[in-house]
Amino acid sequence: MDDTNAEFAFIERIRRRVRGCERLTVPIGDDAACWEFPQPARCLITTDMLIDGVHFQLAETPPPLVGHKALAVNLSDMAAMAGRPLAAFVSVAFPQQLRHPVSSRHRVSELADGIYDGLLQLADEFGVVVAGGDTNAWNGPLVISVTLIGEATERGPVTRGGARPGDWILVTGELGGSLVSSQGFSEIPGNWGRHLTFPPRVDEALRLHETAELHAMIDLSDGLASDLPHILDESGVGAILRADTIPVSDALRSAPGGRSPLEHALGDGEDFELCFTVSPADGTRLLADPPIAPRLSHIGTIIAERKCELVDADGNRAPLSRTGWEHRW
Repeated sequence: MDDTNAEFAFIERIRRRVRGCERLTVPIGDDAACWEFPQPARCLITTDMLIDGVHFQLAETPPPLVGHKALAVNLSDMAAMAGRPLAAFVSVAFPQQLRHPVSSRHRVSELADGIYDGLLQLADEFGVVVAGGDTNAWNGPLVISVTLIGEATERGPVTRGGARPGDWILVTGELGGSLVSSQGFSEIPGNWGRHLTFPPRVDEALRLHETAELHAMIDLSDGLASDLPHILDESGVGAILRADTIPVSDALRSAPGGRSPLEHALGDGEDFELCFTVSPADGTRLLADPPIAPRLSHIGTIIAERKCELVDADGNRAPLSRTGWEHRW
């Protein structure tokens, strides 16, 4: 770090900023946190790691947006299980030298504080307690990993493995354009892609779970064409999608490049919307009287045969290729 004992000073600043919670009986400052779980069988745990140059560009991204996204991707995973988020553990490897033209104006300690500005703002919004973590410095890029603990509701978690033949496939919001759309973030000026500013669908997932029997669900982090097959594989079923019902983002109407808006919607990734399956009766009821503000779209049907096809407006069918983001090594 830049200053003598900067790590310990930073940890102390975080301790002063995080809120307390009755269930957190041993908070930041010890070797481990202690969290009370009245019903341990309903405990949910998820983790995600973000890396400068892969998930964001630090040279172009205000640190609060990095902190926002680091927690938001975990909240999105918790939403996919229809779980309530409770506590987060944040580990960060800071670059010892800031070489980027934007971030080099700041000391590492200022970068750290900025990241936590965005992360804690989102944590407070969703009632999440930052209960611990770790900090390091190295010669590589900024890396931030968040582990989120939550709990399932009384109805239990919604997994990827419960889709049934005949189910309707529904999605929230609009798909595609996460890199070309823009939204404001708090008081930070500028336009930023939705992949940095998206609202995790935690409240929406809980409301849907209260209103209908969700058979299977996933958050769309890698793209519909990549993520829906995870439900199909885990459930041992297939799907028929209708191209003309897939909710394409308005931002794609003027997107550069040779790909069609539908191709973007299927494969861009980082939409962080919910894709779930329900019975036709529940689907009809949800569409007639939506319990959530984001748009709900019926995009297809689960079938018994293990295949996934896309039907265009003229009725032509073709296998759906698994386009979307995949880490390779």
